[in-house]
Amino acid sequence: MTPSLRVRVAAEGLGTCLLLATVVGSGIMGQRLAHDDALALLANTIATGAGLVAYITVFGPISGAHFNPAVSLVERLHGRLRTTDLVAYVAAQLMGGVAGVLVAHAMFGLPIFQQSVHVRTGVGQWIAEGVATFGLVTVILGSATRNPERTPMLVGLYIVAAYWFTASTSFANPAVTLARSLTDTFSGIRPIDVPGFALAQIAGALVAAGLWRVAFAGEQR
Repeated sequence: MTPSLRVRVAAEGLGTCLLLATVVGSGIMGQRLAHDDALALLANTIATGAGLVAYITVFGPISGAHFNPAVSLVERLHGRLRTTDLVAYVAAQLMGGVAGVLVAHAMFGLPIFQQSVHVRTGVGQWIAEGVATFGLVTVILGSATRNPERTPMLVGLYIVAAYWFTASTSFANPAVTLARSLTDTFSGIRPIDVPGFALAQIAGALVAAGLWRVAFAGEQR
C-alpha cells in the first residue's frame, strides 16, 4: 500500500533535513580538524555519500527519497508523481533543507541564522551544476530501471565522484543550494548565486529526463 501524502511529505522533509545536516556539519568538522580545504572537502564528500546511502535506503520505500526538487520534477514528468504531490514534496524539501542547516549550526555552537559570502558563480560553475544534475538524474533513472535495490549505493557513489570531477563540487539540488546560502561555513554559497545554480540544475535534470525518454524509451518502468 502506498503511504499517504502526509507520510511521504514528512519523509521528504526529514530526509532532506538529515542530508543538509550531514553536508553542512561534515564541512564544518572537516575544516575545523584539517585546516586544509582539500582534506575538508574529502571529509565532506565521504560523509555526504555515506549519508545519502543511508537516507535513501530508509526513506526510499516511503517517499522515493527524492530530497531534491529536480528529481521530483522528473518524476512528475514521467507520470510517477501528481502535480499536488510535486508541490508538497518541493515545499517539504525546501523547509527540511533549511532546518538541516540550522541544526548543523546548533550542533557546532555557531550562530543559528547566517548568510553565506562564499562566491560560487560563473559559466564554468553553471555548466558544472548542469552536468552534475544531468549525471545524478541519469543514474537514478538507470538504476530504477534495472537495479532499484542498488539505487542508494549508486547515488551515494555518484555524488562522491561528482564532488571531485565538477568545478562546483556538485550541489545538484535546488533545495540543497538554497539551504546552503544560509550558512557562512565551508559548504556555503552566496544567496545571489543561488538562482544561477538552480536554473542550471533544473536544465540538467530536464535534459537527462528528455534524453532518457528518447534514447531509452523501451527501458522505462
